[in-house]
Amino acid sequence: MGSALRFAGLMAVCACVSLAAEVRAQAPRATPELDRKVQDFLDAERGKWDYLNVPYQDGKILHDLVVKGAHKAILEIGTSTGHSTVWLAWAAAKTGGRVVTIEIDRGRHERALANLKRAGVAEYVDARLADAHELVKLLPGPWDFVFQDADKEWYLRYFRDLEAKMAPGGCYTAHNVARPYARQVIEFLDYARKRPGVSFGFAEGASGEGISISCWSR
Repeated sequence: MGSALRFAGLMAVCACVSLAAEVRAQAPRATPELDRKVQDFLDAERGKWDYLNVPYQDGKILHDLVVKGAHKAILEIGTSTGHSTVWLAWAAAKTGGRVVTIEIDRGRHERALANLKRAGVAEYVDARLADAHELVKLLPGPWDFVFQDADKEWYLRYFRDLEAKMAPGGCYTAHNVARPYARQVIEFLDYARKRPGVSFGFAEGASGEGISISCWSR
């Protein structure tokens, strides 16, 4: 990885140190106007997303999980061009939270920034151009909600790097688990199922790709 990405990763760590305290102090700022703008954007772009973005129904599930759990400190591993990020940011606007999202590809990162701006939710997102392999293990947490949708071979590594940083009542979600694409995804699912103090299941109504949900006890 180049020096520019390493610098960006270090800057992301600095920016995230006080994230949990900051987002917990924020009041929800969602408005009917914002809701209409985000929904119009998502409806207009439905079916057009490429670069392995999540399907519409999976984005809505993530949004609903965040809102239902009143989660505020949100981490996304794998921004792509921002479909799931828009859903998470919209939810964060309702809970008074903020999303930190990580993408290693500059082109996808820049497209995500443009999409977040068009959707009206850019102010709720700290979008980082960085290598998640290095950055995730350095982020301090605690995290209320994590969504991982990056390289499948690293799923278990990400989970192990973050499991001690999950807040009580926090939930860790992962995409592409119904049809595992790598041996490490199966190992991740087996590990998550057996993790003490954590309830494990799969989201109902998700696409054929599937979403696993691990929630820590309060």
